[in-house]
Amino acid sequence: MKRFIKNYKSTILLLISIIIGTIIGLVFKEKTNIIKPLGDLFLNMLLVSIVPLLFISISLSIAKMKQPKRMSKILLSIVTIFIITALINVMIGIISTKSIRLIDFNDKITYSLNENTEQNNINILDNIVNTISVNDFTKLLSKDNMISLILFSCIIGLCINRIKDNNKIIYFLEKCNEVIHEYLNIIMKYAPIGLGCFYASLIGTFGNEIVIGYTKTFIIYTLVCIFMYFIVYSFYVLIAGGKKSLKIYWKNIIPSSVTALATCSSAATMPVNIECTKKMGVSEDIVDTSIALGTNFHKDGSIIGSVFKIMFLVNMFDLNPSLFKIVIIALIATLLVSAVPIGGGTISESLIISMLGLNMSCLGILTIIATIIDPGATLLNVVGDSSSCMLIEKLVDKKKK
Repeated sequence: MKRFIKNYKSTILLLISIIIGTIIGLVFKEKTNIIKPLGDLFLNMLLVSIVPLLFISISLSIAKMKQPKRMSKILLSIVTIFIITALINVMIGIISTKSIRLIDFNDKITYSLNENTEQNNINILDNIVNTISVNDFTKLLSKDNMISLILFSCIIGLCINRIKDNNKIIYFLEKCNEVIHEYLNIIMKYAPIGLGCFYASLIGTFGNEIVIGYTKTFIIYTLVCIFMYFIVYSFYVLIAGGKKSLKIYWKNIIPSSVTALATCSSAATMPVNIECTKKMGVSEDIVDTSIALGTNFHKDGSIIGSVFKIMFLVNMFDLNPSLFKIVIIALIATLLVSAVPIGGGTISESLIISMLGLNMSCLGILTIIATIIDPGATLLNVVGDSSSCMLIEKLVDKKKK
């Protein structure tokens, strides 16, 4: 019990602050705007970390890449399964939220639309160039040009990777990364106050519709998690090895499932998940490679959660993005989520807001969604890696034949 409280302390405090904020907002209504600056303070401190966090995380991960020692067919199988399952997850998220509005308002909301979004009559090539690049270095230091910053970070990472004696540069970036995450840890200590005030103001402005919206989001997401955990993953395992593999899978998946729920961290669960997956009979080289890559790049729960966040904003602001755009935003945003507990999704949520053309003041709205779905998302992130390992081994064995 003590370990549970320790691991969930930050989440519990945030949920308590949200409940208190809900009560204050419903009781005092528009008067809660007086404490809105305290919520804005939290968001501002969070927003200033986006640019350095994004640049350091991406450039460092690419700079540290080494020539894979695994067989090429294992890596090819990993990429194949990860892409297929990611697309399946996006479609499950879209199907779950398309027919049911997560949030509904009588009046269309426009106050948070990005004022910098312009409807210019320019050709598609110009649009692409303006999206992925800027004409001044200082513009890279803005959260409004995140796609450009991502591309720049990737190129810098590749440049560092190509330098022979790059240990000192990588060491420097690693320390900078630690500093940024320590900054986020400090900021998250203020989160219960800041987020509580933000939520109270939100409730006071929009009333119980947004409370109902968050409740519907949590319930539907939980039902999707149950469906994924018991049905979809069992189906994957049956495809991989039949009924015999399914029995072995369910015999060994519980420890990693419990650890995921207890720690709310994919990274913390990785050692347990590796051992559990090996006990399922999956080859050691496949497990080590797949789980390591999956912890960072294969996140079933997060990608479904990204769709829920997108659709929440779509419903709230009466947007009309194409199905293709929703898929692309969910895929790109999820790849940027680092394998850490709450706070690590800031980049992803900011990117969702940016690509939808909304103002960054919406970040608090998505932070609340991230908080309430965090345990379920972590569970799917972890268990999804195990079932994918079995599919990957089937592909590798088939190629061997």
